[in-house]
Amino acid sequence: MIRGIHHIGMNCRDLERMKRFYIEAFGFEPVDEDFAWVDDSVTDYIIDVKGSAARGVMLRAGTCYLEIFQYSAPGSDLAGPLRPYDRGYTHLCVDVTDIANDIEHLKKCGMTFSDRDFVDVGHVKTLYGYDPEGNIIEVQQTAPGNAFALSELKRS
Repeated sequence: MIRGIHHIGMNCRDLERMKRFYIEAFGFEPVDEDFAWVDDSVTDYIIDVKGSAARGVMLRAGTCYLEIFQYSAPGSDLAGPLRPYDRGYTHLCVDVTDIANDIEHLKKCGMTFSDRDFVDVGHVKTLYGYDPEGNIIEVQQTAPGNAFALSELKRS
């Protein structure tokens, strides 16, 4: 039985910068010591990449885990970050309690929003922005009684 999403995985160019950003911006905490591997046949098998090498960290905020990697092998063939309309995982969404103040805090931590303000569509206030490496983060504040408000989830 599927119990829910455990973590979001993200690749980056600068692990220390991204770790610092997610700790300062969103209050994530490291779960344990950073990890790394080089030419590990078991890891290569799991991720389906031969000759891989990377460093990483697992962070946690509430019930959300974020696993961040910095690969040194193989090298990436992408010049830029994903865009909202590209295939694949396109964004991480964080639920906040005061979107206006939280966006200002995120800006101070290095997040950018392309000079746009959040939109209130009734059941949610929301806006997409970008972390220091261009990964897309949706910042949302859900209205009470919303079918997908984190604050109203029942713990089992």
